[in-house]
Amino acid sequence: MKFRERSMSGSGGRDMSTDFRGAYEENAILAADPCRLVVLLYRAAVDAVSEARGRLAAGAIRERSQAITRACEIVAELALGVDHSKGGEISRNLVELYDYIQRLLAQGNAEQADAPLAEAEQLLKTLLEAWEQAQAAAEQAGQADAAVPAEEQSYAPVNVTG
Repeated sequence: MKFRERSMSGSGGRDMSTDFRGAYEENAILAADPCRLVVLLYRAAVDAVSEARGRLAAGAIRERSQAITRACEIVAELALGVDHSKGGEISRNLVELYDYIQRLLAQGNAEQADAPLAEAEQLLKTLLEAWEQAQAAAEQAGQADAAVPAEEQSYAPVNVTG
């Protein structure tokens, strides 16, 4: 029966709906603009910390550590994505905040304590809300640009030859 279930799913035992959802999510990520990607990363980080807190409360050590590791990896990616050439002091402060969040996550994991995880989660939620607002503003500006006739939009050629 196991062979039949696997062959019916066409994916080595995984459910086809899981395959479609994964493909949909991958496509959404590949097609997303940078602001949307940052929002997706923040949501994933918040979800990972929330999961870690739930696993901590349940006493599931391994799963807690895995969720915290996932959150740390996401925060590290966010830190690597900061553009210091455009952000100046704000970008440096943001990287320091990411570093602080990483330390909170490590502390929560090492001490098996909820308070540092709760603080990390709250900081990530605050950053998520700010980026969601930025994304909404960018989308609104994009719609406004689309409403302006093409001849009225500014145009600047791009030098691709170096």
